[in-house]
Amino acid sequence: MTKKLFFTVLFLISSFFLFSQTYITNVTVADVEKQKLVPNQTVVITNDLITKIQSSKIKIPANAAVIDGTGKYLFPGLTDAHIHFFQNGGLYTRPDAIDLRSEFSYAKEIEVSHQTMEDKLRRYLQNGITNVIDVGSTYSFLKQRELFKNASYAPSIYMTGPLLTTYESPVYQNLKDDEPFSLVKTIDEGIKMVQQQLPHHPDFIKIWYITNRDTVSIEASARKNLPIIKAIIEEAHKNNLKVAVHATQRITAQLAVENGCDFLVHSVDDEIIKDDFVQLLKKNKTILCPTLIVHDGYAQTFGQKSEMSNYELRNANPYQLSSLLDLKHLSDTSLVRKYKNRSNSEEQVAKLHKADSISSKNFKKLSDAGVLIATGTDAGNIGTLHASSYLNELIAMKQSGMNNWKIIQASTLNGARILNKESVFGTVAVGKKANLILLNANPIDTLENITKIYRVINKGVVVNPDTLIAEPPIALAQRQLNAYNFRNIDAFLEPYDDDVEIYNFPDKLLYKGKEEMRKKYSKMFENTPNLHCELLGRIVQGNVVIDKERVQFADKIVEAVAMYHIENNKIKKVYFVR
Repeated sequence: MTKKLFFTVLFLISSFFLFSQTYITNVTVADVEKQKLVPNQTVVITNDLITKIQSSKIKIPANAAVIDGTGKYLFPGLTDAHIHFFQNGGLYTRPDAIDLRSEFSYAKEIEVSHQTMEDKLRRYLQNGITNVIDVGSTYSFLKQRELFKNASYAPSIYMTGPLLTTYESPVYQNLKDDEPFSLVKTIDEGIKMVQQQLPHHPDFIKIWYITNRDTVSIEASARKNLPIIKAIIEEAHKNNLKVAVHATQRITAQLAVENGCDFLVHSVDDEIIKDDFVQLLKKNKTILCPTLIVHDGYAQTFGQKSEMSNYELRNANPYQLSSLLDLKHLSDTSLVRKYKNRSNSEEQVAKLHKADSISSKNFKKLSDAGVLIATGTDAGNIGTLHASSYLNELIAMKQSGMNNWKIIQASTLNGARILNKESVFGTVAVGKKANLILLNANPIDTLENITKIYRVINKGVVVNPDTLIAEPPIALAQRQLNAYNFRNIDAFLEPYDDDVEIYNFPDKLLYKGKEEMRKKYSKMFENTPNLHCELLGRIVQGNVVIDKERVQFADKIVEAVAMYHIENNKIKKVYFVR
């Protein structure tokens, strides 16, 4: 064989292995741009691109992967357009909102946020979210995201650097590369801080437009800081970077948009907007991300009124979810009582209700007028858990008057438009990236069907969502404990085997079977006030998890040890040591 022929053969062999195709046959394709479903399509994915969509019969190569899409729906992958990796969603993640550093150090919380970045990404993809936009990150996370750039289990990650702000809480100062804020006091500092971010390759710049921290009125404060805001926007645009602005008051939102803001995050919640504001957003093609649920997460957690659905109890990070109930047993009872009383006071409840009502009405007005809306959760804030909170945001959008097609548009195509990447992803179309979700049911009928995911196609790779999270025995034990504390009988029983055996240690069988367990625990959940189990200690030995627990039943407190034996990813036996 000649040298030339050898290299030709080698090239052809290499090309064969690099060239991969997936055919999704007989599937209903969602055209989110035209808001219609197109049945009986075959979609061809070559490497990481959609290369063909047609209804007529296609000859499928012998070496291609084939997915039967009969009865299934192919949608673009979802985008969460507002998250924060530096925040974990649990109780200890915002010391400026509630300072619990004496209970759990903020240095440890930052460490956890980095350690669990992969877990967060896997959970996002498991929930069909193939793109995430971190609207306020840190230099350390801008570096860390490079680790996941080509990972098939990770969504595509878009990020800002630290938030540029005219106010910074002292708890976030002097954290070096983990500092999520950059305090800006002058125009020159604003320009300089944009330039400092450039070597870290952010996807855009974020401004935290905070008012009334300088003892003047909201409007006076907003106008006082406007020259700084304007300078930051101009410097970012000069460097071909879009700008996102946090603005919750009408005046800050208006001034931000008038001065070039591209992406407005959060809803105006202090007054009902007028038509001129609506037209301003339309004229400037400003995209709005309303984040309707985030404030309620704080109120419910601090007021100790949190509720979790089966979906959240199954899909959220179980340890962060668990922490949301820690206020029931923390040592600083005076602080806990203060937050609980204030959150549940008539004044505070009325204030939150008013803000939510204004936000909802403004959201509907903007949506009905054709302002571009992008779905985002503000995940990472207290009570807004990564990935699992996405469905709640969609439901809130629905309750505010948006129809299902427009919600899906906001969750797919409009997320791409934020970054001018609508030609890259956001619809199921030839030439677009193969970032897709294959659903067992149609979310246009019922939004909750967006969670009925058969497969996720991410970066051209077909992923079974059930394989993304390796759930060790400790996670099963934690999930059932969470559901116990939320008195959710279905979520509580889900980790147990149908033939589970419950013993008094060492060998006295109390009862057997999940249905018998349902009878006993349903009654307890319904009839026991102040039911709460505090985890005092945990030992994991192979497939056995041993928990030391303090359980409150009304006014009675009992300490016990529970030993959970896990087999085939289910709790098979439980031994109680009393």
